[in-house]
Amino acid sequence: MIRHILILVRSELRTERRRAEVATVVIPFGAVALLVIPMAIGIETTLLSRIGPGVYWAVVLLFGLMVTQRQSAGADRPQRDLLTLLGVDPAARFAATCTASAALLLAFQLALGAITIVLYDPVLTGWAWLIIILPLVAAGLAMVGTIAVSLTTGLTGRSALAPLLTAPIAIPILLGAAQATEGLRVGAGILRWVLVLAVVDVLLVLAGVLTARPLEES
Repeated sequence: MIRHILILVRSELRTERRRAEVATVVIPFGAVALLVIPMAIGIETTLLSRIGPGVYWAVVLLFGLMVTQRQSAGADRPQRDLLTLLGVDPAARFAATCTASAALLLAFQLALGAITIVLYDPVLTGWAWLIIILPLVAAGLAMVGTIAVSLTTGLTGRSALAPLLTAPIAIPILLGAAQATEGLRVGAGILRWVLVLAVVDVLLVLAGVLTARPLEES
């Protein structure tokens, strides 16, 4: 299974390298969103510094799910049938799609993070915590998007249904990430919020692995 996962991850990332949708579409749109918000609320430095982390996570959620849905949607029915005939476990396909999406989401987060620092100049203490928070958020959003796309495969209006499913499920991830960075801003403890992100990720792993085969058969 590990070999199958690695092969599929390389295939997903190779496809993204050729299409470059994240670099040429999603990141520019996210950057525009970060740029427009200060124009709407004013350029008061103190206010922008305070709301910067929250705005960052909202943009990551809204545009990051585009990454997961685009990545997951790449496995169409003929592709899935071929992988099934080759004996690839549905759980391996789920893990591979989530891993590739998480890697792309992490790159997206880092790019938007640099833009947020330039535009909002947030004051955070304990930056080292971001080494844990960013991957946890990327993994969580990747699994949410992958599960939602799997649930809506073959349904009419799939492109509209998937975001409706992902937004409510992703709220605990957004809440945990926002509260953790707010804790870093004021110098408070954030361990409980990091644990919330970790628990949500574990639950999503279990849900994704356990439902991969039933969703494939349906």
